[in-house]
Amino acid sequence: MIPRDLAPRLREAARRYPVVTVTGPRQSGKTTLVRSALRGWRYVSLEDPDTRAFALADPRGFLGQSRGRTVLDEVQRAPALFSYIQGIVDAQRRPGQFVLSGSRNFLLAAGVSQTLAGRTRILHLLPLARSELTGRKPLAPDRLGEAPNRGVGPPAESLETVLWTGGYPAIHGAGLPARQWLADYYQTYLQRDVRDVVNVGDLEAFDRFMRLSAGRVGQLLNLSSLASDCGVTHSTARRWMSVLEVSFIVLRLQPWYRNLGKRLVKSPKLYFLDTGLLCYLLGIRRPDELAHHALRGAVFESFVVSEVLKAFVHSGEVPAMGFFRDATGHEVDLLVETRTPPVAVEIKSGRTVAGDFLDGLRYWRTLKGNAGGGAALVYGGDQAARRDDVAVRPWFAL
Repeated sequence: MIPRDLAPRLREAARRYPVVTVTGPRQSGKTTLVRSALRGWRYVSLEDPDTRAFALADPRGFLGQSRGRTVLDEVQRAPALFSYIQGIVDAQRRPGQFVLSGSRNFLLAAGVSQTLAGRTRILHLLPLARSELTGRKPLAPDRLGEAPNRGVGPPAESLETVLWTGGYPAIHGAGLPARQWLADYYQTYLQRDVRDVVNVGDLEAFDRFMRLSAGRVGQLLNLSSLASDCGVTHSTARRWMSVLEVSFIVLRLQPWYRNLGKRLVKSPKLYFLDTGLLCYLLGIRRPDELAHHALRGAVFESFVVSEVLKAFVHSGEVPAMGFFRDATGHEVDLLVETRTPPVAVEIKSGRTVAGDFLDGLRYWRTLKGNAGGGAALVYGGDQAARRDDVAVRPWFAL
């Protein structure tokens, strides 16, 4: 079993809150996490038909079997339980009563937000981060502008293999063929989360929507154009994009402006949280195809953004991330907003640091208030360095 960075946060939350909710995409390792991190807790899975039938028919009797310290897995399968859990924790008012886990879909989100607000700590588990796969200390996003640890060497796998494989635990823990596993995962996602939970009637159109979205990775999201290409309405495209986001398939990275109002109306950039699934949707059949693929740079950018996101999420923190682009075309790929000014991060898939790789960071530092901020270049090479007071980080030093 691969140790997860979220485990200490889960144990800490279980000591302090009456209810802890662990959500994330399917097959991200939630069940393995709660069972390994909370040894001694009673574990009950609502995926079991008999158990689910009991919970639905007699919620009081079902929960009456629990004497505290109970994990309810796939709890969204019995949504009536949320109100009864609320009554129990309000009456007893002590920490460590329930841990709820399940895939982040609308049923789970609605149940938690409507009945357990203020009573639960919500934690998210995403696919494996590089720190978890290599057994290193987790990345600290606010320290990206500092020189990386020189003791971190390149892994045995190539960058293309890492991007193509992705981070789902089943691929790494059981050694399953990545492409076949991702194909099965994708079909399960369409059949269960999309059709059963969100009630999308036309799966063929939704499949086309997902694949066209993958082709726009790393770009400003234009929902009108995407809807037109898919043959659906703008409102349908907006709803479907929300489905992808709440399912932890994509991230819409918001633009950075000092004026908060502008952040809410400008177009975000689109990224996928797992590059293995992204490569599958793009039709990339082998890792070596990535070396010369037209979207290699965008796939790499998605990888770096998702690694920083995992660092936030797996430490139990709310992500503080954005990007910068002005009307004249100056751009910084990623801003980590944990300090003032934010840490500016440029992302390049090239293996050699070219002279223009730092242009966006240089311009950013000329803007008022940004001169003293940290800056980093994450690139596809293997040498750490420092140039123009910018931390140059190889891709594996995340």
